[in-house]
Amino acid sequence: MNYSQFKNRARHYLRKQLSLTHYIDVEKAEENIRKNIPFQGPNIYILFVAIVIASVGLNVNSIPVIIGAMLISPLMSPIIGFGMGLGTNDTQLLSRSLRHLGIMFVVSLIASTLYFLVTPLETENPTELLARTKPSVYDVLIAFFGGIAGILELSRKEKGTVMSGVAIATALMPPLCTVGYGIANLNWQYAGGALYLFFINCVFIALATFLAVKYLHFPLQAENKSYKSQISYGILILVVLIPSFFSAYSIVGENRFANAARHFVKENKSIGSTYIYDYSTDVKSKPYTLTLRLAGESLSNDHRAQLYTNAEKHGISPTQIHILEDATIEVRRLNETEIMRDWLATSEQQLKQRDDSIRVLNAQIDGFKALQLPVEQITSEVQAQWPQIESVTLARNDEQIVLLIHAQPKLKEDDQQRITHWLAVRLKADNVLVVAL
Repeated sequence: MNYSQFKNRARHYLRKQLSLTHYIDVEKAEENIRKNIPFQGPNIYILFVAIVIASVGLNVNSIPVIIGAMLISPLMSPIIGFGMGLGTNDTQLLSRSLRHLGIMFVVSLIASTLYFLVTPLETENPTELLARTKPSVYDVLIAFFGGIAGILELSRKEKGTVMSGVAIATALMPPLCTVGYGIANLNWQYAGGALYLFFINCVFIALATFLAVKYLHFPLQAENKSYKSQISYGILILVVLIPSFFSAYSIVGENRFANAARHFVKENKSIGSTYIYDYSTDVKSKPYTLTLRLAGESLSNDHRAQLYTNAEKHGISPTQIHILEDATIEVRRLNETEIMRDWLATSEQQLKQRDDSIRVLNAQIDGFKALQLPVEQITSEVQAQWPQIESVTLARNDEQIVLLIHAQPKLKEDDQQRITHWLAVRLKADNVLVVAL
């Protein structure tokens, strides 16, 4: 077999494998799309119920509930009808699809707004709601390719379960619910971002339908040409795309900074006798910032410079780093005699200032008592069991207790685990971290 024969056979094989001719029923598909466009009767009630279910899912951050609501809702038909009308030059179908899409939009907003006005539930960390407020070009891709899958499934002779997956992937309902949440709580940032995401989904599902209709040669309505509509739709697509690219650029920047911070902290957990036991990033405003919480000895100038140099290798500048070194808990004893002597020696004005200072100190002491750890006792007990330990430092935050151990020779991993278990029992704490330096 020569190259020319191989090329012809390969071309014939690919054409046979990729051909849609024997699998597509254009007439039946067109009939089904036109039949499912109207939003009236049971469809309105089903949509209302589905929107309430999706709103509950967003309210309680339940992904399964949201997915279930998306499977119930009949949202895509008017959008696909609009794309088919545009592709077949059917202005009557365009008008009909837009009218029913408007009905769907109004019913959805009423249902979601009413729910969020009356619900007694408050979401502390509404991640599912927030996810619908910052659309990007990635949502454009999801809507476009989801729309292609949808129109191909509707045009196929043997129907499968593709439409369920398309309904979940393109996620038309959650943005509408989030718009209702924004209206109910007068949060126009949420409402605007979610409305833009819904608009993206509609435009690019319709665009995918338009292209598929052209490719599959749906019959044209010659007497109702709509070239002006197609040109206007093309301009609309460009207008919709521009903000999504800016949003995508912002999302990529946030993700890169978060990854850079994670790798930087992982590689620099211990700096001399100091340990990074916690960190957080703030990407709400630029420049992004990284906050480091340290335990152990204070950073020397050399170690601080080393930390900044290592951060710059990950693309994080020194101005973006905030260092908190007040995590180490020290045992302090107040000498009441000295305090009284100083107080009696002051003038009337100084006495007033001292009064204010004492009030501040008392508040600080109350705070220390709430976090008080038996540092001296723990040190004695640990050194009694492991004599090679030279010094011990205890630190804590709201979630974790950190024990820094300086030992010579360095403790083995088994000893470190035994100390961790002992300290958890000794302090009745669930989250204990032991670091051997």
